[in-house]
Amino acid sequence: MLILCLSFGIAILDQATKFLVMHNLFIGDQRSVIPGLFNISHVRNTGAAWGMMQGFNVGLVALSAVMLVVIVGFRRHFMPDGRLYRVIVGLMVGGIVGNLIDRLRLGFVVDFLDFFWRTHHFPSFNVADSAICTGVGLYILSQCLASGKMAAPASAGESRGPRPGDASP
Repeated sequence: MLILCLSFGIAILDQATKFLVMHNLFIGDQRSVIPGLFNISHVRNTGAAWGMMQGFNVGLVALSAVMLVVIVGFRRHFMPDGRLYRVIVGLMVGGIVGNLIDRLRLGFVVDFLDFFWRTHHFPSFNVADSAICTGVGLYILSQCLASGKMAAPASAGESRGPRPGDASP
């Protein structure tokens, strides 16, 4: 139930914020929120993250559909069941659905969160992108922490079992 609620909430929030941007800003317009750091802009992205694969909308729709099937259908094969992993799946599914709705309905994704610092500019993104990246980041972090626990050296006095070449007891 957590996955469904979170996915639905992310997709609705994503679509609502994009609706507000499309109805309050012309394409290419921007409004300063934090001068010198953050604007709300109206950008049409026909590609993937950071504008890669521009004009490849049909392929990105297919990729999104495949990823939804893999994440929802096979998640138990690559992640354990637990609250953190349900949150991760909810974030990723909600984000994919939010951008997929744009791709199917509009033929592009609406991006509007625009961060920059002096001459450095981060590509515009949206709520769905944030959810996907957060979900993937949490998954990677959880896997790194889990593998770190498994690979941690034994403390002094703990037996790690026989080593290769040791005689059997």
